[in-house]
Amino acid sequence: MSERNKSVVRRFLEAFAGNDQQTLEELMSSDLVYHHHQMGEVDRITHLEGITRLNSAFSEMNIEIHNQVAEGDLVSTRLIWSAVHTGEFQGLPATNQEVAVQGISIERVEDDEILERWFIQDELGMMQQLGVFPTPTP
Repeated sequence: MSERNKSVVRRFLEAFAGNDQQTLEELMSSDLVYHHHQMGEVDRITHLEGITRLNSAFSEMNIEIHNQVAEGDLVSTRLIWSAVHTGEFQGLPATNQEVAVQGISIERVEDDEILERWFIQDELGMMQQLGVFPTPTP
């Protein structure tokens, strides 16, 4: 079961990077809850809209999985997503900067569907790469 759940999450992350709405809808339970670190609990529709907005702001997205661990119905993935900032993002016009953002994603999978998601990423590092905040010098 653990390998099967890891496969579901890998398919989800590939669909996320490719903005493949059909596959995302197939893999996300209609009852999905995304635990957003700023907005609180978000439903499936709101999460799909957020994925679309992110893919509109960043092109050539790639998600590289570095580690993936599964236990029971939970899958944890350490990843780096990279892309080029080619559209408006949170009020910031396109910078055409390449970004590489580290993150950790946790999904709860049941019957080949994602029921819950948590995702934490290095937002400060991303904003530094976009030039919004200075990068500290040693």
